[in-house]
Amino acid sequence: MQFAHDTVVALEFAVELGNTAAGASRSDLEELGTVEELAALLQQYPFTGRIDGDEAERLDVLDTREQIRHLWTLDRDDAVVEVNRMLREANALPYLARHDDIDWHLHATSNDAPLGERMRVEAAVALMDVIRMDEMQRLRICEADNCTGLILDLSRNGSKRFCTVRCGSRMNMIAFRERKAAAAE
Repeated sequence: MQFAHDTVVALEFAVELGNTAAGASRSDLEELGTVEELAALLQQYPFTGRIDGDEAERLDVLDTREQIRHLWTLDRDDAVVEVNRMLREANALPYLARHDDIDWHLHATSNDAPLGERMRVEAAVALMDVIRMDEMQRLRICEADNCTGLILDLSRNGSKRFCTVRCGSRMNMIAFRERKAAAAE
């Protein structure tokens, strides 16, 4: 699947953020339980603009995470309603920006907007492309038992089923053991 570079980056961050929740994370634990853990995430995915580094900001990012996780479960028409709401609440006004080593891409909030709001709007703008291209099926929840990890499937055939290799291996091992037990009976 071919999306614009900034769309892919925003969707990849949305998945990374969504997969910090307990039950979806690689550790299976809450990975944004502290301001320091949020700061560590932001080291991997730097955001330009205002970063307060306080508990209120962390809670706003957690709210953003839940909104993003919810979007992954919606059909196209319901996603439109949520994306439009997110953009409307932020008074989003798209504009082209170029900074650091990143060529022209879309921003839709000011640099002094709260971090959680900028994250929500960035995800919403990226989802506009997904919706317009009728590719919501590329956004899924992991099919592994007891996993709620988010998946962004950019593969050509759209067949990705698991959020990590670990989940895929675990489910393959379960299926192998079930086949082996059935053959033994």
